[in-house]
Amino acid sequence: MDFELSDEQEAIREEVRRFAENEIAPVATEYDVEEKYPHDVMEKAAEMGLTGSSIPIEYGGAGYTPLENAIIIEELFSYDPGIALSITSAAFGADTIREFGTDEQKEKYLTPIAEGDAVMGTAISEPDTGSDVSAVSTRAEKDGDEYVLNGNKMWITNGSVGDYFVVMCKTDPDADDRYSGFSQIIVESDRDGFSSEKITGKLGIRASDTAELIFDDVRVPEENLVGTEGMGFLQLMQFFDETRTMVAAQAVGIAKGACERALDYAQEREQFGKSIGEFQAIQHKLSEMHTKTEAARNLTYKSAWSVDNADDQLTALASMAKEFASKTAVECADEAVQIHGGAGYVNDFDVERLYRDAKITQIYEGTTEIQKNIIARELMGKGF
Repeated sequence: MDFELSDEQEAIREEVRRFAENEIAPVATEYDVEEKYPHDVMEKAAEMGLTGSSIPIEYGGAGYTPLENAIIIEELFSYDPGIALSITSAAFGADTIREFGTDEQKEKYLTPIAEGDAVMGTAISEPDTGSDVSAVSTRAEKDGDEYVLNGNKMWITNGSVGDYFVVMCKTDPDADDRYSGFSQIIVESDRDGFSSEKITGKLGIRASDTAELIFDDVRVPEENLVGTEGMGFLQLMQFFDETRTMVAAQAVGIAKGACERALDYAQEREQFGKSIGEFQAIQHKLSEMHTKTEAARNLTYKSAWSVDNADDQLTALASMAKEFASKTAVECADEAVQIHGGAGYVNDFDVERLYRDAKITQIYEGTTEIQKNIIARELMGKGF
């Protein structure tokens, strides 16, 4: 087994870290407090190829592997999860188009993302539909050579800033089973009948745009259908292993950021005539934080490697990585605030923001409880 990253992968890490230090760290608090989308940072990220890191080279992207993308995500999230999510989510939904879309769809929708000229999103969750994707009720009815969409989507990343969305909808309400009759359709945000309402007051990731989407007789041409009609649910399921691995990488980044800031503060802050890092109680906290983060990183990297190597244990690994890494992020952020004491309770220090940001990793892309269900199902079904 080889745990060493290649020179190229280490170079990617260092380049992304420099970008985060220079472009994200100085403005992170501002965007968090004002809950505004980081348009200026996004432009610079696009110039570095970060908005198209997972998009194939032939469509203007960097074509990085899942492991390399996990490294990028980890570094960005260690500085500010809100801005980091804005950057890494610019291509939400691109995986579906990449895998199932036509050549024309790939050229039309992937290239602008890679070049920084557009932002996209994927619209699945609804006001009454979260973990149960098969309960999606947004309808898309065929009318001649068009689809007419009606319904609402909730908690949609990039919802009020996106240029187009891959929308999960019901195209055949009379399908034989609950997993059939769904399709994924691309909807541009400038279509008549489309509207969005930005969601504010979030606990964390405030720089990242989140919104409710409303479809009121929105008409799109039939060529906006991605793949085969009625296969949308099965298409979506193919990518959860990868997306959950990337959320695990987000959590590793948050844990890493919390560890680094806690260590720095422990060495600088003095009480009773010496740095608090000299007290055993603080040393134990730091030891546990760094150990858990390293364990989470290794599990996440193994899952990312498995995405690229078609490992038959991937589904369980991805859920293990997400469940463990997200718990680690929450725990490390909590301890980082504790080490900072009162100073960690205000936004003069980054740990206050990381503490709020960490929680979302236990919720989106499948809650902690859902991940445990998946792990148990995989164990019972085929062992591990």
